[in-house]
Amino acid sequence: MNRLDRLTAILIHLQTKRVVRAQELANRFKISLRTVYRDVRSLEEAGVPVGAEAGLGYFLTDYHLPPVMFSTAEASALLLGGKLIDQWADESVRTEFESALFKIKSVLKKVDQEYLDNLDAHINVAKPRFLQPYSDELLSHIQHAIAQNHVLELQYHSLYKDAETQREVEPVGLYHYRMSWHLIAFCRTRQDYRDFRIDRIRQLTDTQQRFTRRERLSLQEYLDRLGVEMPVTDVAVTLPKSISRHMLGEKYSYGFQREDDLGDSVRVHFQTPYVEGIARWLLMFGSSVTIEQPDTLRSIMRQLANEIQAHYGMSERAVAKSESVKE
Repeated sequence: MNRLDRLTAILIHLQTKRVVRAQELANRFKISLRTVYRDVRSLEEAGVPVGAEAGLGYFLTDYHLPPVMFSTAEASALLLGGKLIDQWADESVRTEFESALFKIKSVLKKVDQEYLDNLDAHINVAKPRFLQPYSDELLSHIQHAIAQNHVLELQYHSLYKDAETQREVEPVGLYHYRMSWHLIAFCRTRQDYRDFRIDRIRQLTDTQQRFTRRERLSLQEYLDRLGVEMPVTDVAVTLPKSISRHMLGEKYSYGFQREDDLGDSVRVHFQTPYVEGIARWLLMFGSSVTIEQPDTLRSIMRQLANEIQAHYGMSERAVAKSESVKE
């Protein structure tokens, strides 16, 4: 990116927030803090009213950049994002994003509009097979509550207890992992932070009651703390290359780290806090998988295999006994 384009991008960035830290600009544009200071000074010299406050950052005072044109690459990226949102968000978010995309397309040149129309027919995202349906207003309401620091009341279905509970929570943030959206929140009922799967929220009410954000962890602080409190186990397994390719993208859900090429086979490394979970997944590959480490995983696999053998052994004996009675 040349300096003129960067100055324009910095100006646009300053318009997106009330206050922008210099380090944030340095991280985004991959430049030094010294270059940030020099670029901001150039904007000031060009007549842009940039304010600064020590310890906080930069801000614009009564200034707005006229609408800018999107490049073809930027519009294409938004089109791609729209395809993902169409399958991974609810109706409220899909509708608003579609409206925003139409506005973006309206300021494009005709040749770029035609470019996007042609591209649109050649990009698609498969609907998640295991995504459970949920209310078409949840994501929108939760985002609003997060932004406004509003307390939420949830009617939540616990899968483990197969029961519904009423919760009063202070939303920390939305986090997408393991094929689902999750609401991370401080639960006033349990007096601790909890992870609520969106598809298990049966009813949600915005109480309009405000809570103090500074008394709670940020989403990133929660995730960092979670990583410390949930130690992971190193797992290494070997299997033939002809079998390993069937792991596909699922391996990333189980903490995939890397693969070592062993010729006709591969050694696959994982880091997971759920050893039993990865054991049940690996069981589907049968005798093709060899557990190298840890011993606890090998023991769990042996136990699961014995349970399956006992279960189907009993079933076969029952069938044989039934057949003999018929004779």
